[in-house]
Amino acid sequence: MNIEMLLLIGALALLDMFNPSIIGVSVYILLRAKKQQIQLLLTYLMTVALFYFSTGIFLMLGLGVIFNPISNLLDSYSARLTMTIVGAILFIGSWLVPKKKAKGVPKPKSLQMRAMIALGCTTSILEVATALPYFAAIGILTSHHVAFYEWLPILAGYNLVMIAPGIILLCLHLLFRQFMNKSLRKIQTLFDQSTSSPLSWIMFFVGLILLINGGMI
Repeated sequence: MNIEMLLLIGALALLDMFNPSIIGVSVYILLRAKKQQIQLLLTYLMTVALFYFSTGIFLMLGLGVIFNPISNLLDSYSARLTMTIVGAILFIGSWLVPKKKAKGVPKPKSLQMRAMIALGCTTSILEVATALPYFAAIGILTSHHVAFYEWLPILAGYNLVMIAPGIILLCLHLLFRQFMNKSLRKIQTLFDQSTSSPLSWIMFFVGLILLINGGMI
């Protein structure tokens, strides 16, 4: 294992930091959850990281045959067309879900741990087949025949880098709450207008991811 390989994998990890679902969900939780912000956000981020980490281990152990049929299926034209149509329906539908009759921000109980785990698993399943930087990093490790005790911490570090934006946003929000609240006020208004319930914001993010992976965005 050499420095050049580590730098290349590091660059791929930095590219994976710009994950729309991780950033979007992190912003949503920080804006909407008045209690348990840390637990809710970390639950979502760790669910995503563990999913990708487990997938990476399977691939490094030569079990990619399990994922190849899924990847090939999702790469077909009919699958992309279906993802685009379903994504559009969910995205538009998220704006049409009846709003709860409540004043101000919905109560914190609308955001729950199990919802974070479900959302983390859902977004990861939808995105994993098109996680090209991650697959490229695994391909590099495989081609260099890196030992188990070397590639395992590399995969763990890669996934920590991938969820870093959510952790950074959390830290900034805890340290500079007033500044962050003012900076994200417009985004909060957008979410208030479009996603006023757990069902609507899950539909919003899942629909957006399907549109991206379907080639619509």
